[in-house]
Amino acid sequence: MNVYVRELASAVARLGHEVDVFTRRDAPHLAPTQLVEPGFRVHHVAVGPARSLERHELANYVKAFTDQVSHYFQLHGAPDAIHANYWLSGLAGHRLKHELDIPLIMTFHTLERVKADHFEGESEERAHQEAAIFACADAVLASCDVEAAQFVEFYNADSARVHVVPLGVQHAFFAPGDQIAARQALGRAEVETSLLFVGRLQALKGVELALETLITLRQRGRNASLAIVGGPSGPDGDVTLARLHQRARDAGMVGHVSFVAPQCHQLLSTWMRAADVTLVPSRSESFGLVALESSACGTPVVASAVGGLLTLITPGRNGQLVAQRDAQVWADAVDEIVTDNANSAMSNAAVLLAQGYTWRCAAQALEGLVARLLEASLVRC
Repeated sequence: MNVYVRELASAVARLGHEVDVFTRRDAPHLAPTQLVEPGFRVHHVAVGPARSLERHELANYVKAFTDQVSHYFQLHGAPDAIHANYWLSGLAGHRLKHELDIPLIMTFHTLERVKADHFEGESEERAHQEAAIFACADAVLASCDVEAAQFVEFYNADSARVHVVPLGVQHAFFAPGDQIAARQALGRAEVETSLLFVGRLQALKGVELALETLITLRQRGRNASLAIVGGPSGPDGDVTLARLHQRARDAGMVGHVSFVAPQCHQLLSTWMRAADVTLVPSRSESFGLVALESSACGTPVVASAVGGLLTLITPGRNGQLVAQRDAQVWADAVDEIVTDNANSAMSNAAVLLAQGYTWRCAAQALEGLVARLLEASLVRC
């Protein structure tokens, strides 16, 4: 979601529009307003403690946050439209829509009822709030047709107000390159098969299945290693990380697993170029940006057959989709990709597939949508 907001806002500004992003201040040194680039500003709203908060704590500050943003608009004028990201921002956007009488565009990123269907739910209250936002949003953005269908299935969304706007790739960073040079730059040892996981360390992202896949491959005799790039997230994040370390020790994999802190785009692309296969074992995924970025780097993907990953991975072309959560099956898929990509045909196809996804295209779609909404009547609760 952070990448989405940053890149889409930048792309819209480069089309000549003014973009103001409001987020809660989570560090004391942050300036009230920061110019990111011409036409794109970030406002750090001083609500709650100036530190990072857990998701369940953020709900306590939505009203105060919305009050502050509303006050800003009273002083500086209202925008043409509001684009809210995540359900908590949707609560703020829903209220501001009615106060300012302007269109509300909503991107949820994750949805409670979809997560509950694939894994486990957290809060029925959240689901009710999401449903209320669906009922009043003038447009809801889906990243793919699969996600758009979920909106209708789980929230009875009006399909006429659901718009598919795929995410993009920052191709200046995520591009193919020399694998050996990438490994040398990262200080990675030469191995037969280098696996990569990128994402939040939480049960929903399935990182433990990535580790079990490595264990299975090594038990089969393949000289493989795994880099896990990401940090703990959510209430179960620290427990997940501790479990990963313990499992690696118990299986004798300590020397074959690297735990790497979250990386900026420039470095993350190097990790992708260094890998032979990227694993995306999510239990639920609205889009799957990691899979697309990996493809852009020429690295095939083994991914769960869920959500947006179904639209990003073409089996046998840029990777494999796996419906089972069985490490033996995932190891089979890795073996198949390594064999099929011996002449780099799969890597080349992955790059070509990713080229069609750009943030400029996403920004142009949003630009056209806002223009249409400004000519139409607002949806009313």
